[in-house]
Amino acid sequence: MSKEYNVAILGATGAVGRRMIDQLAKSTIPVKSVKLLASSRSAGTHLKFRDQDLVVKETTPDSFDGVDLVLSSAGGSVSKKFLPEAVKRGAVCVDNTSAFRMDEDVPLVVPEVNPEALKNHHGIIANPNCSTIQMVMALEPVRRKFGLKQIIVSTYQAASGAGQAAIDELKKESQAYLDGKNMQEDAHILPTKGDKKHYPLAFNLLPQIDVLEDSGYSHEEWKMIHETKKIMLNDMNSKDIKVTATCVRVPVPIAHGESVYFTVEDESATAQDIMDVIADFPGDVLQDDIKNQIYPQPINAEGSRDTFVGRIRPDYENPGAFNMWVVSDNLLKGAAWNTVENAEYLVKMGLI
Repeated sequence: MSKEYNVAILGATGAVGRRMIDQLAKSTIPVKSVKLLASSRSAGTHLKFRDQDLVVKETTPDSFDGVDLVLSSAGGSVSKKFLPEAVKRGAVCVDNTSAFRMDEDVPLVVPEVNPEALKNHHGIIANPNCSTIQMVMALEPVRRKFGLKQIIVSTYQAASGAGQAAIDELKKESQAYLDGKNMQEDAHILPTKGDKKHYPLAFNLLPQIDVLEDSGYSHEEWKMIHETKKIMLNDMNSKDIKVTATCVRVPVPIAHGESVYFTVEDESATAQDIMDVIADFPGDVLQDDIKNQIYPQPINAEGSRDTFVGRIRPDYENPGAFNMWVVSDNLLKGAAWNTVENAEYLVKMGLI
């Protein structure tokens, strides 16, 4: 008889947490029990797991007694406070915040890309940033077959990357605009809650995601650069692949888009070669039929676990260089599903 696992979901009432509950219910993990945890504000909320009606409990260190697996998406400060406590009590944690991503002792894992990194865990596994996940999903088959020298990415990131409140704010601003009212009155969250000024996203573009650093890059751009290197090369500061990013918030509710320009080592590679390896890669869906205007769109990616890739074409000015367009549901593959999928791999690999 296979082992069954006691699972806790930390941050259960959030946009990602609710999707974790759903993805866990659809997963191959043998679940014995589920404990839903959140802040005192959300305690008492009723949520369903399969056919069970569960009450959300306030998180305390003792919440993790008897828990085998923790799936977490409650914010970095909450993860730093509680996940070490869960590990002390014998749990393995998969964390969807930025709290541990750059810790040398914590694997940063996209299961299709670097599952072997899970073997090095010490109780905590980090989920990468949502925009990083879909980019490495699209580029990993290319890297394996043709090598990668450089990546230049521009993101078109959905409001949901800043949480359900940002989606609600986008809707309010949109209605205000249509009613001829001042959208600024509804702007309280974006571009980032922790900065001094806030701007409307509706009918607008915000070239800032997370705080702006002295380098001129936003922290989101910094994350994409260094997470990509850690995932692909196991070294966040490696010079073997050059990476740069521009991250932009766009007025789309769910699913990020990315324009990715990349250079391969094997200059004999063709656009069709690139399409072929992507089409064969688990979790990638090739949508590239320009004669019939078939290409990835956020509105079609919402609700899917897959990463959609299209508009693959060569840069005719530079041998070995290509462009592609990548879209994925940032709340699923970019967050909830990648977290649960990491847990599935832990179970399959006997690491929990």
